[in-house]
This record gives sequence, C-alpha cells and structure tokens, in this order.
Amino acid sequence: MGQKRIRDYGVIPGRMKSGKRNRITDVDGVQVGHCTVKNEENHTGVTVILPGVDNAFARKYVAASYVHNGFGKSCGLIQIDELGTLETPIALTNTLNVGVVWDALAEYVIRQCERDQVPVKSLNPVVGECNDSQINHIEKRGVRAEHVWEAIEHAREDFDEGDVGAGAGTICYGLKGGIGSASRVVELYGKEYTIGVLVQSNFGATKDFVLDGIPVGERILQHKERMDREAAGRSGRGDGTCERNGKDERGRNSEADESGSGGMGVSQRDQGSIMTILATDLPVSDRQLRRILRRTAVGIARTGAYTGHGSGEVMIGFSTANRILLKAGEEPQAQSVIHETLINRAFQGAAEAAHEAILNSMVCAGRTVGIDGQVYYGLEELLPYIMG
Repeated sequence: MGQKRIRDYGVIPGRMKSGKRNRITDVDGVQVGHCTVKNEENHTGVTVILPGVDNAFARKYVAASYVHNGFGKSCGLIQIDELGTLETPIALTNTLNVGVVWDALAEYVIRQCERDQVPVKSLNPVVGECNDSQINHIEKRGVRAEHVWEAIEHAREDFDEGDVGAGAGTICYGLKGGIGSASRVVELYGKEYTIGVLVQSNFGATKDFVLDGIPVGERILQHKERMDREAAGRSGRGDGTCERNGKDERGRNSEADESGSGGMGVSQRDQGSIMTILATDLPVSDRQLRRILRRTAVGIARTGAYTGHGSGEVMIGFSTANRILLKAGEEPQAQSVIHETLINRAFQGAAEAAHEAILNSMVCAGRTVGIDGQVYYGLEELLPYIMG
C-alpha cells in the first residue's frame, strides 16, 4: 500500500516470524475493507473484517470473545460466548453508530442468504466500537448503512492502516491512533499456521507510552512543553501558555490547522478503548481460542497501558479451521484441535502481533485536528524527537 510501518523504522516487536504481509489477512480467506467518512461534521468511518469469501451464516466459524475491561458498547458478544461461533463479518465503528452498523450487517447477511437460498430466522451481527468524540462530532452519527456495504465491497487482503475507516477519529497515547495490523507464524506438527491481529486503537495516557522498550511518553510531554513555549513566544506571552481564539462554526479552534497552531494534543488519562480482532487458521476449540485471545492483552500492556477505568478493552477472535455446518442433519466433518501443551506458541504469537498492530496503527496515522483545536500528531512525525 506504500505506507511505512513500524518495522521500516527499525522497531521489530518480539522474536517470532511474521506472515507474508504481516497483517491479519495472512490468514487465508480473511479480507479487510474500510469506508472513511470525512466532511464538515464528521471524521469517522467503518472497518469490516470478512472471515472468509463464502457465507459465514451457512458455515459458521469457531469464535470466542474476551472483555478485559467492559467500558464499551459492542454487539454480538453474548452469543459468541454461549455458542462459540461467528456467523457474520465483524464491523468496527464509533460508539454512537453501533446500531446503524448492526442493521446494515444484518441486511447484508440476509441478502447473501437469500441469494444462497439459506433460511434466516435469527442472526447475530458482531459490531465493535471506540469513542472518537475528541476528533469526530460523534453526536451527528455520520455513518450510514451504505458506508458499511461500501467497506464490505472494498474488502481485500492489502488494506490501508492508520487514520482510515473506524480509525479515522481515534487517539492513542495522545497521538493519532487508528487501524493497525500484524501477524505471526506458529509452527506445529511440521506445518505453519498463522495468527493475525487487527486493532482499532483509542487508548492510553501519553506519559505511559513505551516504544521499543523505551518509556518515550515523558519525552513526548517534554516536546509538547517546548512547542508550547515557542508558541507562547510567537504570540507575545511569556507565561508558557498559548493564547487561543474562539471556535469556528464546526466547534474547532479557529486558529487550529495542520501546522499545529492549535497546540499539540496529549492524553492525561488511560481511557477511550481498543478493539482487538484476532484471526487464525489453527484448529482450536472456542475455549482454546479464548485463551489465545486473552494474550493480546499482553501486547497492549507492552505499549505501556494498564487498562484504565474509562477504557474498554474488547477482544474478538475466530478460527478458519473446523467450520461448523448450518443444518443439524448434515454429517459433520472430522474435527481436531491442537494439544494443550503446545498452546504457548499461540500465546506468544497473539501477544507479539497485538503489540506490533498497535504501533502500526500509530505510525501509519497522520496528524489530525481535534474538535477543541488540539492537533494530534502521528507517531512517525515525533520519532526523531523521542528515539534520539
């Protein structure tokens, strides 16, 4: 896609081998699509993860979810936990558009089943969210059903990361967050399997940010202090503060622009949430998958977060192995799962992929102006100041 990712800057999280694309789509059949909604009122969007190219309702996927901290408004997790299956694509969006996206996913699957002559009397669309209200006028509810369908239509193996789709308006450690992905290869029984992760990052206090084992959060805050002093000097103030004008008709600071004249934004608290989607082709049970899924929290913690009160850490995972047939009368295929003593390799892969996915979400995102006029910088732009 032409984007520079965290490895292009010499930062390689973990020790395991990554997949060919180093994305969730290294799991065969998985595709990702975005629709980004940017206009006078909205800076948001939708990201859709397709678990495969066929009808998920007719041949369901083994699935699991894990809520590390429940400050969130996701849909579909209860049935995933009860039945251990996924029967629709997974969609990510902002908090106040979950209902619209749920409805659009339902319509998409119903149409798909009508085409395939598969009866639908009940359906469990899965939707995750992050609150992007610091950048997006979330109360305007700018996502529509057609945006969901457009994201599905444009789903592919190679996809953009950063401030696109559901990541258009998110913030991570006070910098611009977004969509990020990574993968790891797990060798079992003489065969290679893949664990892929995609995140929608919107969490973390700036001071806590850790990059490549270095606590760089304090360096970011020091850089902000220098920028504020310079801005104060240009405005004629000597008290270390930057004088700001009123807000424009969109609620944005009238002096804020892409050059950063509205001031550098940071996050004082660990809040805002992160959605983590894990895909694998490992033959696992839903119980084993949930165990693997929980280890993505280790990857989140490696970036410095401690899971604050106002941050929803929600994980959803599925396996493309051992598909489950729709009709009870159909003869099931022979199924097997990995031996429990070998699961540590999957644990490590999940942790490493989640860690790298978060960093990719930040380094692929560009600076963006928030509603209050603060400018949220992309990680790439700050690397010379924090890694020197």
